[in-house]
Amino acid sequence: MRCDIFRSGITVLFLLLSFQLYSKQYVVSGYVRDNSSNESLISATVFDTISTKGIITNAYGYYSIILQEGDVNLRFSYSGYQTQYCKFDLKKDTLLNVSLSPVTELSEVVVVGDRKGLGAEGNQMSAISIPKQVIQNLPSLAGEVDVIKSIQLLPGVQSGSEGSTGLYVRGGGPDENLILLDGVPLYNVNHLGGLFSVFNADAIKDVTLYKGNFPARFGSRLSSVLDVRQNDGNAKTYHGTVSVGLLATKLNFEGPIYKEKTTFNISARRTYFDLLMQPIIMSLGAGDNALNTAGYYFYDLNARFSHKFSESDRLTVSFYSGDDAAYFNYRYKDKSELEKNNFGLRWGNIVTSVNWSHVYNSKLFSELMVSYTRYRFRVNTGYEYKNKEDSSYTESFGMKFSSNVDDVTAQYNLDYNPHPNHYLKFGVNYIFHIFKPSVMTYKYQMEAIPLDTTIGAKQLYTHETAMYAEDTWDIHKRVKLNYGLRGSFYFTDKKVYPSVEPRVGLRVLLLKDFSFKASYSFMSQYIHLLSSSNLTLPTDLWVPVTSKIPAMKSHQVAGGLFYDLLNQVHFSVEAYYKLMNNIIEYKEGSSYMLSPEGWEEKVVVGKGWSYGVEFLIQRNIGKISGWIAYTWSKSQRLFDREGMVLNYGKPFYAKYDRRHDLSIVLIYKPTKKIDLSATFIYATGNRGSLSTQVAPDGTPLYEERNNYSLPDYHRLDLGINFHFARKKQREGEHILNISCYNVYNHKNPYMVYVDGNDLIGVSLFPIIPSISYTFKF
Repeated sequence: MRCDIFRSGITVLFLLLSFQLYSKQYVVSGYVRDNSSNESLISATVFDTISTKGIITNAYGYYSIILQEGDVNLRFSYSGYQTQYCKFDLKKDTLLNVSLSPVTELSEVVVVGDRKGLGAEGNQMSAISIPKQVIQNLPSLAGEVDVIKSIQLLPGVQSGSEGSTGLYVRGGGPDENLILLDGVPLYNVNHLGGLFSVFNADAIKDVTLYKGNFPARFGSRLSSVLDVRQNDGNAKTYHGTVSVGLLATKLNFEGPIYKEKTTFNISARRTYFDLLMQPIIMSLGAGDNALNTAGYYFYDLNARFSHKFSESDRLTVSFYSGDDAAYFNYRYKDKSELEKNNFGLRWGNIVTSVNWSHVYNSKLFSELMVSYTRYRFRVNTGYEYKNKEDSSYTESFGMKFSSNVDDVTAQYNLDYNPHPNHYLKFGVNYIFHIFKPSVMTYKYQMEAIPLDTTIGAKQLYTHETAMYAEDTWDIHKRVKLNYGLRGSFYFTDKKVYPSVEPRVGLRVLLLKDFSFKASYSFMSQYIHLLSSSNLTLPTDLWVPVTSKIPAMKSHQVAGGLFYDLLNQVHFSVEAYYKLMNNIIEYKEGSSYMLSPEGWEEKVVVGKGWSYGVEFLIQRNIGKISGWIAYTWSKSQRLFDREGMVLNYGKPFYAKYDRRHDLSIVLIYKPTKKIDLSATFIYATGNRGSLSTQVAPDGTPLYEERNNYSLPDYHRLDLGINFHFARKKQREGEHILNISCYNVYNHKNPYMVYVDGNDLIGVSLFPIIPSISYTFKF
């Protein structure tokens, strides 16, 4: 009996192998691009309706799919574009480049991203994409639409304090987010103390947030990955945008250097409040021989150049530079004396990268990238006094503080399609970190006695290497598995931290448009952010792990249900649990005060956990679109190790633990000339520590850390865009935007303090109307 079963099994296996050997398979590969600009389309869907095999394009718009010989019917689709079908008889490996045309009919306008890689049919969960046009349609603050503020409207993401662009994802901190610009990490993404982000929406092509189910190619952070991609530039014609708002002016210009071969895309943004206020500030001291100048501004400059050598080789160079600057200068002069005071504060990023993409053959795609990123922070202050009647008497003082993080990165990535049911990604990367936590220079001179000294923490050099491999396996028409492994090594302080990080994601298609997904991710992080404030400030310092402070680790599991209703309305519910180890907090009463010297003795190491449920309903098509996002969550911390105790060794809620978060986004386009938008936000208040008793010496005593919740937060924002297009398309389009932040002027508490027996709340932002004008040509 057993022999018969064995023989039958061998026979079936032989027949299956014979079928695979004798059935011919060919590769269809190519690029999916925008028909009007030749811009590559990231994560466009390529699907064969006959075999039901499908794939999505990579970051360069490239795809490769293996199909059986014979009839195929490929469907190419992308959000906001007309679907295109290509039906033919497959007899050999075929190069098929496809150009999709944007939707023009009002009833078909797609406003929210709908990627098969992220929807019910896709294998990816805990991720979402927001198209550029959605970001630009949302209500703005002071005329500035913002990428990060749009991300904060998604489930599982919290905004931190009022108006801040900080990201707190699934119970994690603001330093636990890997924020990538064209694949290169950014350390500081905030302007104006977090009120705006560094991303100029005019320069952006694609924004995708991963909250869990992290692909193995991502690492180095615990909580999220925000992958932001810039436009390559229009390869056919020249286009530009000029925008003027209450806060800043923006310019974007793109086009071909050599038609359909070499392209450029350049964007710039600068605030001008300092220029407008300068005459008023200077006039304040005009009557008493004094001269005052003061101001604040920020700017961003984005540039991207791309050259196509052939269909197989492309070279891309990306650049970003952005700075914030605050300054104050005072000068007093009369017949007998001269006095000068000055103060300057400056911080910002520089990012540059060179990418070479190469197609070895129809199954193998490669990317080689070398990049450099730098974050710096500078403070300058000085004083000078001269007595003109006594030239021997002079007094001067100067102080400079600086902090830098520099990264040099090299990485090589491969996409390989060996089999119809497998799609592989693997690669290696190396990062050379240079940390200059703080250098302070003092110069002082009184009469003929000079003093010049420099102090600060030593410069630190660390090395991070990683390799990864991941596979998307179509086990069955209804079952898809994405699994991968990432290995990393971090060399610091004469110590090596190794890490092996498995990742796995499962999708089971229960019905045609209804699926169950589950995932597990293990992550490691080797750097910490030292902050002495609840705000995201430039004074925050990045430091690496040491022999005393180990690397942070996290385990996250998630499961969810996904349903696509007629490909127009999408429902999802996800539950997650995340455990975090080796996270740090300051000891009671400790701070670093701009210097990280001895910071290891001022922090404690513990663990944290968070769990929650996220709901998302979104409508992708038609005159009315938008989404409703709701999150119920808990986030707690525990520091009970010997010598590292907080809160008496008992668990306590994290500062940004919120029980409820609700965001409602509505976009309505009644005509081609008008579109309206509204966002409503409701959230449980942030937590803080309020003293319940006072010690005899006046020191406040706390029964429990973060024992108080601020009042609930809620706000309504409205916006409207008026489009004025000339009869001749080449004459351009005019757009007038009117927005109102906090329409009903609710006083949302930013902080509270105790005054006697009263609890006083402080609010920052009242109702703020704004207007901006944009001209597209």
